[in-house]
Amino acid sequence: MKTRLLEITFLSLLIASFASCNDAKQKEYTEAKTVQPTVAAIEGKKLMEQKCNLCHSPSSQETGRIAPPMVAVKSHYLDDNTSKEEFANAIWNFVEKPSKAKSKMKGAVFNFGLMPYQPFNEGDIRKIADYIYDYKIEEPSLNASETLTPSEIGMEYALSTKKELGKNLMGTIQSKGTLEAVTFCNKQAYPITDSMATAQNAKIKRVSDQPRNPENQASVKEIKYIKDFKRAIAAGNEVTPIVEHTNGMTNFYYPITTNTMCLQCHGNSKTQIEPLVLNTIKNLYPEDKALEYDVNQVRGIWAITFDDNSINK
Repeated sequence: MKTRLLEITFLSLLIASFASCNDAKQKEYTEAKTVQPTVAAIEGKKLMEQKCNLCHSPSSQETGRIAPPMVAVKSHYLDDNTSKEEFANAIWNFVEKPSKAKSKMKGAVFNFGLMPYQPFNEGDIRKIADYIYDYKIEEPSLNASETLTPSEIGMEYALSTKKELGKNLMGTIQSKGTLEAVTFCNKQAYPITDSMATAQNAKIKRVSDQPRNPENQASVKEIKYIKDFKRAIAAGNEVTPIVEHTNGMTNFYYPITTNTMCLQCHGNSKTQIEPLVLNTIKNLYPEDKALEYDVNQVRGIWAITFDDNSINK
């Protein structure tokens, strides 16, 4: 009997010891995952926000998305057996020269089209990949409210229009090159924007203080908002839409920012824009002012007007 009691006591202590050990390991793991981001991680996060989130935004409504959110990219390129180096190599292998054969996201290619080539820096992409590998990244909300605010409605209109423009523009760049994309913008940007405005029963404009087309010149009030957005983004502050209500109408304003792809036509005229592309721009837009931008700068704003009575109908 005593022997039996001793066996039970020993087993109890052994189980408690294992439990304690597991708790310690769990605690150690949890603490390791909740440490403050390193300098490299902060840089990787910033690069992701600058170079990826315009197309891969986690906050875009599904109707306004022009590429899968980054959390979906992570889930397709990462499994339990993938090392950080393997993950970064796979990401760079695709981004360096996108192709359907290289993609691990066949559904995304079908839904959004193949990502167009962009001259990304390998070091930047690897920093982004390292950040994504090590840290939890923002996911799209799964319980969006059925009742949208005027700000959310304006954003949905802006993003759905951006999606349509972006899908057509990226498809043109991918299949025909940047030069043909300039011609596409000249001929198709207005009709696509107008068709989206008609579908949304809204007035949708893209205006700028430095327009390529004089018809996109911002008003005095719109220029003030552009300057406000420029200051906010330059300071690294969170940017929120400007929403006004006048005579039963909602006026919505939100910045249009540049990414790496934009610089093929809006970047440095000596180092980033091909001479033939630049000549075509000058021929199509003799009064062009939309040059010499860098990444993550405000190139203009969405200016959208819709009837207050149309909200949540």
